Formats: sequence, C-alpha cells, structure tokens
Amino acid sequence: MSKVALVTGSARGIGRAILLALAKKGFDVAVHYRQSETEAERTRQEALELGVRAIKVAADVTKAQEAASLIQSVTEQLGGLQVLVNNVGDYLKKPLERLTPEDWHVMLDSNLNAPFYLTQAALPYLSATGYGRVINIGFAGAQNLLARPEITPYVIAKTGLIIYSKSLAKSLATRGVTVNVVSPGVAENSVSKPLSEIPLGRLARLEELAKAVLFLVDESSAYLTGQVLEVAGGWNL
Repeated sequence: MSKVALVTGSARGIGRAILLALAKKGFDVAVHYRQSETEAERTRQEALELGVRAIKVAADVTKAQEAASLIQSVTEQLGGLQVLVNNVGDYLKKPLERLTPEDWHVMLDSNLNAPFYLTQAALPYLSATGYGRVINIGFAGAQNLLARPEITPYVIAKTGLIIYSKSLAKSLATRGVTVNVVSPGVAENSVSKPLSEIPLGRLARLEELAKAVLFLVDESSAYLTGQVLEVAGGWNL
C-alpha cells in the first residue's frame, strides 16, 4: 500500500515542487491550499498523471480547528498519513519600529503555530505504522542568534520552529517518527534575491529543496532526526 504525504501550501512554489517530487516517488499526495484553488487543481492533476492518488483540500492552517479538520480529511480520503511537510509560512520584511501587533501575530501564526497545530493532530497517524516523517520548512541562518531588525518576527518564528522540531524529535524517537528541518536560503522564487551574499553565487532551485525533503523522507535516513539541513549555498553562515 502506498504511503500518504501532505504538503501544506503545495498549490505552487516550494510546496508544489516538494509534493510533485513525493508523487514521483510513489506517494499518494494531498495538495493543501487556502485561496489558490486553480493552482491547487493544476498541481493535483500533475500528480495524478504520475500514477498516484491525489486530492486537494482547503484550510486556513493558522486556525487550530481547521488544521485538525485538514488532517482528518486527508486521512479519511487517503487512508492514513505517513509524511507531513509543514511548508506554509508567510514572510514579512518591515522595520522593527513599524511592526503592528497584527504583523507579529501573522508571522508567528503561519510559521510556528500552524506547524504545531498540524503536527499535534497528525501524531496518531504518523505513529501508527512505525514509519512517520515530519519535515518542517525553516530559514537558513535561523540557528544563528543574530539581530535581524527587518524580519524579526519571521526569524523568531523560524528559530522557535527549530526548537519545537528538536524537542518533538526527542519525544517521538521510540515511535519510528523522525522530525527534521529543511531550511532554504534564497530560492528562485524568493521575494528578495541578494545574490551577492550567496557564496556559491546562485539561487537555490526548487528541485534542490525538494530533493532535501526526499532525502529525509527516505527509509535510509531513519537514523536522522532533530537535524537542520540548510539548502542555501553557504548563505547566512
């Protein structure tokens, strides 16, 4: 029986690349979206063409109840859940002194709270078969405690995501569930592209980020947990 993977925010961008890479490996997939239904359906059709089952499900995963309902819908339609990729995460570049309470909450809700809500709801399914994978999408350099006045709440959320991931990895180690973080740097679809700051001199390709997820999902990586894999070309070292 095929394994099932849910990738949040997978209608387009990094999430789409990850979802289609998983589909190519034979995973049945759930395309999650909030508003991009047309793009989600296009991604679903591409996955179907790869010979796997594919569904699309809408949810605002910054709300705990909707996140739980998303997990329930996926497991009911596809018969379980073995891989959860928490990819949703808004980005905001704004001077610290101009931040509003709404800005603050949006960054933490999408980048930290949503992965928590989804993972908590998914744990019974991830633990059920002795094989479970949680991949959280982070931010290269979030492990380095540096001042970042223009993206402060975003980096706080991503740093918190690392601590959550490591803690969860330790808690779930005896259940066959691994938890890791893939941290992109500046990708080809990034809002800001400071090419001169990247030691390798180019942007990350979306397929490279997807391959990092595939590496951690593979059964050969079952001994890797609580790790942060930066796919950043040396950026933010």
